[in-house]
Amino acid sequence: MNTLQDRIAEVMAVAGLTVGELADIAGVTSSAATQWKDGPTKTLKAAPAARLSAKTGFRALWLSSGEGPKMSHGVSNTEAGPDLRGKVPLISWVQAGEWCNAADPHLPGQADRWMDCPVNHSSSTFALRVRGDSMTAPSGNSRTYPEGCYIFVDPERKNPVNGDRVVACLDGTDEVTFKVYKNEDGRQWLQPLNPSHEPIREKFHILGTVLGKWEDG
Repeated sequence: MNTLQDRIAEVMAVAGLTVGELADIAGVTSSAATQWKDGPTKTLKAAPAARLSAKTGFRALWLSSGEGPKMSHGVSNTEAGPDLRGKVPLISWVQAGEWCNAADPHLPGQADRWMDCPVNHSSSTFALRVRGDSMTAPSGNSRTYPEGCYIFVDPERKNPVNGDRVVACLDGTDEVTFKVYKNEDGRQWLQPLNPSHEPIREKFHILGTVLGKWEDG
């Protein structure tokens, strides 16, 4: 049976890790790592799965749920490069907001589900479901993001250029927004595609650059 305990035992054996080393890599306590190894924990959250994936070569989805291919690029015990067209975790806007002031560049919290990302991306990439109509462009504009579509966000791309779509956090808050990044003559702001919404000119920092979107149907 492919239980979390089976998967953790395999990772530890292949990578030559002790429980303490496993905990350090995953960014959790030794007690939590022991519960993965011996029970009763049955699932692995997205954040530690991503950290373990980056260091061991085992895919984050397999570590978390036992689904999909086991290994990234067929290697282990190495620093993994970008995942190519792999699965990424869908998280909530609340989770993204909690991540605003976190120093850890990895994924926040438990994934709601895992989604196929059709483009090259880093192992930290996540998905969000678009809320509201601020990024719904006027008719005729092909680059529109209606409410309900999914966007793929790479948090390792924090240096956007003018016109990139980004997810940003307003400074001093946990408010997260999806907008077009504008940088002209040293001035930076966040521009909605829907002209009925006002630009955001408050200070902000970039959580990640949007790689693309996916829509149901």
